[in-house]
Amino acid sequence: MVIPREVKNILSVLQKAGFEAYIVGGCVRDFLLGIEPKDWDVTTNAKPEDVQKVFPDSFYENNFLTVGVKTADGIVEVTTYRLEAKYSDKRHPDAVKYAKTLEEDLSRRDFTINAMAMGLDKKVIDPFDGQANLKKKIIRTVGDANERFSEDALRMLRAVRFATTLSFEIEPKTAEAVKKNNVWIEAVSKERIRDEFVKMIMAPKAADGIELLRSLNLLKFILPELQENYGVSQNKHHVYDCYWHALKALEYTAKKKYNLHVRIAALLHDVGKPRSKTGEGKEATFYNHEMVGAKMAFQILNRLKFPNKDIEKIVTLIRYHMFYYNVDEVTESSVRRLIKNVGPENMEELMQVREADRIGSGVPKAEPYKLRHLKYIIEKVSKDPISVKMLKVNGNDLMELLKITPGPKIGQILDILLGHVLDDSKKNTKAFLEKEAIMLAGLPDKELKELAEKSKGEKEEVQSKEDSVVKSKYWVK
Repeated sequence: MVIPREVKNILSVLQKAGFEAYIVGGCVRDFLLGIEPKDWDVTTNAKPEDVQKVFPDSFYENNFLTVGVKTADGIVEVTTYRLEAKYSDKRHPDAVKYAKTLEEDLSRRDFTINAMAMGLDKKVIDPFDGQANLKKKIIRTVGDANERFSEDALRMLRAVRFATTLSFEIEPKTAEAVKKNNVWIEAVSKERIRDEFVKMIMAPKAADGIELLRSLNLLKFILPELQENYGVSQNKHHVYDCYWHALKALEYTAKKKYNLHVRIAALLHDVGKPRSKTGEGKEATFYNHEMVGAKMAFQILNRLKFPNKDIEKIVTLIRYHMFYYNVDEVTESSVRRLIKNVGPENMEELMQVREADRIGSGVPKAEPYKLRHLKYIIEKVSKDPISVKMLKVNGNDLMELLKITPGPKIGQILDILLGHVLDDSKKNTKAFLEKEAIMLAGLPDKELKELAEKSKGEKEEVQSKEDSVVKSKYWVK
């Protein structure tokens, strides 16, 4: 691992100007773990006005003593050593003031693994044993956990997020402090909660993160609707209860590296089951749970301030995840209706949610024959059919060109022209087709009819070959 040249330059320039300067926080943590940092943050004893003098091409537009220094690779945030007063609203410090030393600055940070700094010599300044906790794979607060969480309640969710994304454990005292202070998470803005949730849900062990939220009593404040699923038994078609079914589905989507929409849809696809349940035991039913769940998902995602386009897609995936697909009963027209309702752009993701649903039910195969057959039908009906509509001329064009009235002759000429285009797609130009049509119009009716029948046979042969290719793609007969 190397510190980028632009970041090294900032450290060097500040030091030459007589100031201390270090990379700090998450970038040091990632650097030591061998992970490429997404952002590089610098801390210094230089005041913001001093930083701006050293770097004229910079900007300072906040109350947190942070100057944005422009580099060829983007913006690097340079922050003066600082201390923070109490957090009355559990979200923001009441005041920010200068700290005298680097250790004072590090002492205000959330977790030991984020409270390290590194200079140009790559020597790590680590007053709170962050390196030791990295080796032990432990999330521990700097100082008293209750104080850290009372300062900024979001840190509780960050503890879970770091444990999830890094595959670490939260040490017992820190975990107990989360349970003790969990109610304060309600003071945190929904946007901040959403951002942490998204990072967690996109981690390889996303399902473990959700379970950690539940075990620390945070889930009931963030996704109370999902908490309702815990312990709700299902019927003979399921191995797991509603909650664990959702987590197994999410686990599958993370393993397959599916996108955010599919992961959230998989987690929430059956969220409406507890409110739709009728009866108990193996014969319990959950009629219309997909519609109930879609409405609940809309409320959840709206509450967490997700963008409208994301909400619309996820809700659609949940609403239609129960589509019917028995091989001998599904017709092309019913599949066309499904595509129309879901949207062609959402069909692949809908299939992925259905796969996750199956795995979450405890079955061994995510994609059985009948689901592969459905994918074949979807691709088949999604393709433009081979027809004269593909041509650059139509019946009206020919009637005007040839000065003839509607009749079988127009259809026969179009069929023959289609045959030419199927042989060579480059011939699908208005100039070629009109020239060929004039020639065909002069042929005897019998010969024209025979050529048209031959072209129809060729079209069916091409269609059959294309269909065979699509079938082989999905391993169906």
